[in-house]
Amino acid sequence: MWDKEKKKHIGDHEVKPESLMMSYGYTPEWSEGAAKPPIFQTSTFVFESAEAGKAFFEVAYGLREKKPAETPGLIYSRLNNPGLEITEDRLTVWDGAEAAAVFESGMAAISTTVLTFLRPNDVVVFPEPIYGGTEYLFHEVLPQFGIEAVCLPATEGVKGLERVLAEGDRRKRLRMIFVETPANPTNALMDIEACVAIARASGDGERRVLVAVDNTFLGPLFQHPLNLGADLVLYSLTKYVGGHSDLIAGGCLGSAELVDQVKVTRTIFGTMAGPWTSWLLLRSLETLKLRMTSQMKNARYVADYLLDHSKVERVHYLGHLQEGDPQFEIYRKQCVGSGAMISFEVRGGEAEAFRLLNALKLIKLAVSLGGTESLAEHPGTMTHADVPPEDQLRMGITPALVRISVGIEHPDDLIADLEQALENV
Repeated sequence: MWDKEKKKHIGDHEVKPESLMMSYGYTPEWSEGAAKPPIFQTSTFVFESAEAGKAFFEVAYGLREKKPAETPGLIYSRLNNPGLEITEDRLTVWDGAEAAAVFESGMAAISTTVLTFLRPNDVVVFPEPIYGGTEYLFHEVLPQFGIEAVCLPATEGVKGLERVLAEGDRRKRLRMIFVETPANPTNALMDIEACVAIARASGDGERRVLVAVDNTFLGPLFQHPLNLGADLVLYSLTKYVGGHSDLIAGGCLGSAELVDQVKVTRTIFGTMAGPWTSWLLLRSLETLKLRMTSQMKNARYVADYLLDHSKVERVHYLGHLQEGDPQFEIYRKQCVGSGAMISFEVRGGEAEAFRLLNALKLIKLAVSLGGTESLAEHPGTMTHADVPPEDQLRMGITPALVRISVGIEHPDDLIADLEQALENV
């Protein structure tokens, strides 16, 4: 049986995550000595015997508990696939999670997880702004299942959370606090530990209130929600983990107890990642730290340049938070780095923002984030277009707001591109 803990050590030395990305979860002997895991492009797997097949299905369908030394076998790629399992094992390393489930998109991860735990009459509370797809799921889809989705401005923080829970019997029906922090696209922070404290105080012996954190903006390098008490951490793995703008994937990590429940729903919904996506993620995980570190360094140069520009009204960047700002205290407590996401407001409005975006030459005008290339977009009319204008303003999404995902280009070139583009504002 593969010993996970033994693979994390060389004698008494604990191997660092960036080194484990090269081999963790895989042994070359499994695949004719191949140094890298192959793509297991198969839908079904051959059983050694009828008895083995019976045993596999008994565990897969929960007909009996797995025996202590028993390793569940491979049955069908909707249930499990070697590449998917290796990817999930490797993904747990950065967050220190017991288990991970990988999906074919970030929204597949979020929707599958939410529908695993929420039932009619339950309440889910979440701060805004939030990713547009999640916003639609909570406001438009969940109410059709009798689930109440309650939002609050991220700028209100924990006080806002307490405020909305005090209305009616919401606290008694609370089942999940869903937090995207930093917020998309304003970089507003929510105090994860404070959310966990509220969740624990709101639950009881029969009703456990879960805290789920969308950690996409800072990725598994610069924020570790599970270490702060969160129950589940979610990712659009499309972004920094995939990191090359060539795949769509999502992830859910946490305790084996909770992730196993999510995997049951995933099997029935059919939202798991396929062999090719799993293989691409394994490739990307090897360079995750290199890419994210380079992007973070570049973002600092770009943000400092924008801060001093006469045509920029305001810059939203975690690296600019200072002592005395309540957000700085949260940042210092729960963030390891400032990441590579910058939002800024040009002087003017939508027309000025569009002139800037249309003039960019090196930075690509596209949605998404976390890729090796720098991307810029207009949240108000693009990623958050389905949010009513009055709600956008309440969330801090103004017509003049531009979001940039900083890539691994030379920072001098990015600044030169922004400089010539800002001349058009």
